[in-house]
Amino acid sequence: MIIFSKKEKAGNQRRIFHKDTVRQAFWRALPIMGSYLFVSMSYGLLMQEAGWKWGWSLLVSMTVYTGAFQFVLITFLSSGASLLTIALTALFMNSRQFFYGLSFVEEFRQMGKRYPYMVHTMTDETYAANCALQMQQEQRAKESDQKMGQNEKKAVPEEDEKNIAKSLENIRKRDDMFWIALFSRISWMLGAVAGGVIGQSIPVELTGIDFCMTALFVTIFVDQWRSAKSHIPALLGLGCGVVLLLLVGPDYFLLPTLILVSGILLLIRGTMNSAVGAGSGEEAVEHE
Repeated sequence: MIIFSKKEKAGNQRRIFHKDTVRQAFWRALPIMGSYLFVSMSYGLLMQEAGWKWGWSLLVSMTVYTGAFQFVLITFLSSGASLLTIALTALFMNSRQFFYGLSFVEEFRQMGKRYPYMVHTMTDETYAANCALQMQQEQRAKESDQKMGQNEKKAVPEEDEKNIAKSLENIRKRDDMFWIALFSRISWMLGAVAGGVIGQSIPVELTGIDFCMTALFVTIFVDQWRSAKSHIPALLGLGCGVVLLLLVGPDYFLLPTLILVSGILLLIRGTMNSAVGAGSGEEAVEHE
């Protein structure tokens, strides 16, 4: 374990706000910021159309910050849905973050006071960016070890020096993670406010703009379909959704569908895992 002196810790704190650190993180976050800005503007416009001014869009974006669920929340707020329905829907829609967020819990804990903020701002996009940073760090470490192994004449660095270098690399990576999360969240909030202000100040024809929520979910569905090893959850969700839509109507079908699909997936989890494992084994044999 590396123990930094007070002077070294102060230097690390200053590096967080170093212009090179901020600039590098900004360019990494730029693709996320671009997509967030336009999607959140649509969200702000829809909130304004539903009677909630830009201040509410900002408040929801600061406290909820779940992207897709914020669009669903507009319908809930307009229809007077119960807090239980809202809470359970939010839980089911964002439950995936419980699982992939576990891979960064220890990393975030090492960030000290920034730990709660990093947990709050974890999204699909920032998770992907964090994974990319992690892979780049591992690749650099691998290349460094290979170079050291190829050149036997060079003296091997002492263990403490290697540990210090690794610790500094981790600090730089965590700084990048923090700024990427911050820039991404700011862009979402700015877009939400801009959408609300535009909808309030300029007459905008909003007919059809609510389709952006449908398009967003279709895009997520297609992406998950292409990347998933098993299509059973997707087909199960479609089937249960259609059946309950016909049985209870469009105002009440969402929550029962989420509960039913989750229950069935828990029951058949073992069977699904076996099927996915068998499929992976057959692919490996074919490649050989």
